Amino acid sequence: MAGPSRFSVALAIGAVLAFSPAPAAGQSAKRVPAEVDRIFARWTPSTPGCSVGVAVDGRQTLARAYGMADLEHDVRNAPETIFEAGSVSKQFTAAAVLLLAREGRLSLDDPARKYVPELPDYGTPLTIRQMLTHTSGLRDWGSVAAIAGWPRTTRVHTHAHVLDIVSRQRALNFTPGTRWSYSNTGYNLAAIIVARASGMSFAEFTRRRIFEPLGMTRTSWRDDHTRILKGRAMAYSDESDGFHTLMPFENVHGNGGLLTTVGDLLKWNENMASPRVGDVGFVAEQQQPGRLHDGRAHGYALGLFVGSYKGVREISHGGATAGYRTFLARYPDQRIGVAVLCNGGGAAAKDYAHAVAELYLQGLEPPAPSTPQFVLTSGDMDGVVGLYRNMITGAPLSVARDTAGVRANPGPALVSLSGSRFVTADGGTWEFEGPGLRVTDAYGSVESYERVAPATPTQLQELVGTYRSDDAETVMTVAMDGGELVLKRRPDAILRLTSAYRDAFDTTFAGTTFGASELGTVIFRRDDAGRVKELSIVQERVWDLRFSKIGPAD
Repeated sequence: MAGPSRFSVALAIGAVLAFSPAPAAGQSAKRVPAEVDRIFARWTPSTPGCSVGVAVDGRQTLARAYGMADLEHDVRNAPETIFEAGSVSKQFTAAAVLLLAREGRLSLDDPARKYVPELPDYGTPLTIRQMLTHTSGLRDWGSVAAIAGWPRTTRVHTHAHVLDIVSRQRALNFTPGTRWSYSNTGYNLAAIIVARASGMSFAEFTRRRIFEPLGMTRTSWRDDHTRILKGRAMAYSDESDGFHTLMPFENVHGNGGLLTTVGDLLKWNENMASPRVGDVGFVAEQQQPGRLHDGRAHGYALGLFVGSYKGVREISHGGATAGYRTFLARYPDQRIGVAVLCNGGGAAAKDYAHAVAELYLQGLEPPAPSTPQFVLTSGDMDGVVGLYRNMITGAPLSVARDTAGVRANPGPALVSLSGSRFVTADGGTWEFEGPGLRVTDAYGSVESYERVAPATPTQLQELVGTYRSDDAETVMTVAMDGGELVLKRRPDAILRLTSAYRDAFDTTFAGTTFGASELGTVIFRRDDAGRVKELSIVQERVWDLRFSKIGPAD
């Protein structure tokens, strides 16, 4: 794609196009740039950084950039720098599918297998709409690849790999339409469906039908990671010995992979208010939150989260791929949009975007309380602290005392409203009811937990053995090592298994870890006679990946 060189783009660093004539109460137009500079102060000429843009009433009013696009060649970030947008990309994939649906070339309620016969038949059809709203039950292909020892960024994955992994999954996370679980798989399949239904590549379809009509001249897809792209920021991770490059060396796209600028993202945001691609009905359909079969809303529309920020309606999505971190938000009632694109893995893009938005938004409500509204007694704490098990996935969750009261692990600090009801800073509600726990997130999704007794394992030897998964094409060995249980995976990964509750273990890496990634919870499964027959790996996006016991440890 044609464009200015990195060096000419770099000259634009810190450029300010204009500033809002109507910033939030107490903020003068002249003060806004200085406040934005403070938000991004950690990003300097010796670090990666971010680009930020704001639009008010359809006009871009702010564009600034911080830090470096390329640390090796001393190229600065600029407002025109191209970043990878991570899962912010999903709304464009959903829009492409929706355009075809409104033309009658497919239906969102078509079974996905109509276009992707590589999908196994799970007995219950899963639809395109369910893929786009994360209610299909499809396991996340990247999580399966990581379980096998090849997490994303460690090998070049393509859509052929996605189809291959998907074709081998003998089970779903859940019956389609009954639960919500974020899965990139549906969006990769959606990009494939667009290509098959339109007769042109997904990249070409979106270029002709979305990017060119909106003047998004610096936007394309990373469908070939080797392609030279002028003005692109490299991505970095922050390690103990300094910054390291962390690029998405893969060709899968649709789930992510959008290469773009803050200015182009704001043009797309404006299309949601004044459509040139699609029409008012198209916009309304894309932004309509989905519902489960039982009628419960889950807050996710077609590639967009629909909710609120401090009482103000917000339509948004974040993204994270390799070392890129991104966030795009629209506040339709105020007609304000904020885009943040970063090339450092430690960048809190969502927090930055919200801090910038607060300089423009009015009518914000106070944040959720950060200090207890009810003073817990020792008896109250005894009633809630302990170990819990997710009643669907089996994943363990502990609630423990801390200096401020109680907190979850993994999870946030819990702010007490009563002895049994708590809230979190992100808008969640935790309700302890007898031996159980009910967690409701800010979008209405509910998870139920039951209290379990911590394990004191005395018979670890019966868990030892060799286990195989055809779904992941992987063999793992469970062995004893110095009195503790470990799990080994080719070529050199060794994980310690730390007991949570009976037959359930947390995992941590030990020793050399090529292809290391979070493995999640390991749960051993027994037959009716109590013999260990399988182990199951449980993660956020893969709920129950089974490995059959095929023999003793090697």
